[in-house]
Amino acid sequence: MRAHDSATAARPIAVSASPTTDAVRTPAGTVLAALGVIAFSLTFPATAWGLEGFGPWSLVAVRSVLAAILAGGCLLVLRVPVPDRRHWAGLAVVAGGVVVGFPLLTTLALETSTTAHAAVVVGLLPLTTAALSALRTGIRPSRTFWTAALAGAGAVLAFTVQQSGGAVTSADLFLLAALLVCAAGYTEGGRLARIMPGWQVIAWALVLCLPLSVPAAAVALSYDTPQLTAHSVAGVLWVAAGSQFVGLVVWYRGMAAIGVPKASQLQLAQPLLTLVWSVLLLGEHLTVAAPLTAAAVLVCIAVTQRARS
Repeated sequence: MRAHDSATAARPIAVSASPTTDAVRTPAGTVLAALGVIAFSLTFPATAWGLEGFGPWSLVAVRSVLAAILAGGCLLVLRVPVPDRRHWAGLAVVAGGVVVGFPLLTTLALETSTTAHAAVVVGLLPLTTAALSALRTGIRPSRTFWTAALAGAGAVLAFTVQQSGGAVTSADLFLLAALLVCAAGYTEGGRLARIMPGWQVIAWALVLCLPLSVPAAAVALSYDTPQLTAHSVAGVLWVAAGSQFVGLVVWYRGMAAIGVPKASQLQLAQPLLTLVWSVLLLGEHLTVAAPLTAAAVLVCIAVTQRARS
């Protein structure tokens, strides 16, 4: 569920935009970020499908390898030059947060948690990302922005507590850790997406992980024989191609255009979309609180998108 950075569409985070920066207007950037959210909303149901035939460690390693092969192929075909050395530290943060940390922690959580519960906990990601972005860049969004963001996060948190009965489980701890590492990866990726095309950010991060993901996949598969079913194969393919690469490509590009804080608030809709997919694809059942939370979240999204940073 890859990546971004700038506090406003007009002001870059730590560097000035170069000629290689994605030239995307704000409306188009919002559309791209929204497409990324839709792709990410399918991640948890697809992971649940993948866990029907793979163990958590093999699933994460295999998805990383497949996504890196796709990304590396694009880099080779387009003859993209290797990034400057000064960018590799940032790419390592993206790799650790988005390529390794978030997929692994959420997959471990989904062994014991439903996709619906995981989705609402991860609904706190927008606020976490906006907070880390503010700390990283020194740019402070407006008071109206923060008020709406906190209200949206509060609605998601209330929904989570109502669903879990107030209990904190090991799955919740995995998910909270996933929030932190993913927000760090998003923030650093957004900064890099102001310097190089967004798709190259995640592509190089995936390639950077290959020395670890290939042996990890080999070891995991030696201990965990996959059960290849239609669901497990479709799940792995989606999290590798859709969530891990294509979704992050459009997400990073959208964030580079409209800024991390505003783009991150679009993700408030992600848990609610995931709830819909969990019903359609997994047969889970929604409670009456879901549409109420959806209405509150959509209002908050509208306010944050209009608020001046």
